[in-house]
Amino acid sequence: MLLTSADIDKATEELAGVIRRTPVIASRVVSERSGADVWLKCENLQRTGSFKPRGAYLRISRLSAAERARGVVAASAGNHAQGVAWSASDLGIAARVYMPTGAALPKIAATKAYGAEVILAGSTVDESLVEAQRYAERTGAALIHPFDHPDIVAGQSTVGVEILEQMPDVSTIVVPLGGGGLLAGIAAAVRLSRPDVRIIGVQAAQAAAWPTSLTEQRPVPAESMNTMADGIAVARPGAVPFAHVTELVDQIVTVSEEELSTALLLMLERAKLVVEPAGAAGVAAAVGGTLDLSGRVCVVLSGGNIDPLLLRDVTTHGLTAAGRFLTFTATVSDRPGGLISLLELLRDQGASVIDVVHSRVVDDLYLGEVQVTVSVETRGVDHQHDVRRALAAAGFLRT
Repeated sequence: MLLTSADIDKATEELAGVIRRTPVIASRVVSERSGADVWLKCENLQRTGSFKPRGAYLRISRLSAAERARGVVAASAGNHAQGVAWSASDLGIAARVYMPTGAALPKIAATKAYGAEVILAGSTVDESLVEAQRYAERTGAALIHPFDHPDIVAGQSTVGVEILEQMPDVSTIVVPLGGGGLLAGIAAAVRLSRPDVRIIGVQAAQAAAWPTSLTEQRPVPAESMNTMADGIAVARPGAVPFAHVTELVDQIVTVSEEELSTALLLMLERAKLVVEPAGAAGVAAAVGGTLDLSGRVCVVLSGGNIDPLLLRDVTTHGLTAAGRFLTFTATVSDRPGGLISLLELLRDQGASVIDVVHSRVVDDLYLGEVQVTVSVETRGVDHQHDVRRALAAAGFLRT
């Protein structure tokens, strides 16, 4: 089941001129925080905003004339959907994509804009995939699986080919991990010519099927799926990627939701790159202390398709995790000047007030008191502790 050098060379040749050769850029901030010389492979700048068209286009382009006439079908929450839609449209093939009912509206709109028919079915991608498989069996349409097919893995291997050409002295490659197609493809390409390169996959801890699967030496479904990184929220690894990962990958690690949101915020603020939570998983591992890195490192940014509303929420989450956004509830006098004394204390502490909400309908309030929920901008975790201590000393926080 493992790809050969001939498979990878052929995929590279077939995708030349179709898929963008995405840039690799140095990241000073990630380098400083990880202790290594870190460069970012920007697949968030790929066509449709992720690496997915590489595999989707290769798979669809290899269909026979009879298969093309019956069209293609896929299931996805966003990135694969757009990759299939764009690829099929470019090749003049009809496409139907099943998406979860909770899929982000911008991703649904983008998939339609690329020319696919979108059907909302199921609450998860796995449930959508069941509907896509039923449609394929009923109509004869070719099912374009998001990761579990040799052509898909071969298409994704071209990311590894580009990394070796752009960073011939790379020592470690860090890759976001969901179903495993991208990690498997990169590992296949790199291992054939540079067996010394360390290859690491990164999963969201709250949707991590790979650690258990590797322990049991077979694909095992995740016990729970609750992560902001929907792009790598895959319940069960694919058989084709699993064969590659078990044979070729050095290490699999997981990152928390706080680490994901902090990494996304870091990319937005310091690298000026819009990256979705799944796409920032490698950065989260690099800067969060999860990995011991040295030498020249390539971190793959796998995608940048994020709903603006989710971006707002994740940014707030990231600010909170980084100690730069604090929300607290305080009790103040309901007489004139009561709130002013609280605001003056925050001013003296150097905390910038963002929002204040009053409430007089709280069970444990005494007569003449009002409860206020205050959001402030702080300079870090230590500053937050200073603010809380000052509030407690002034009697605004009840113990």
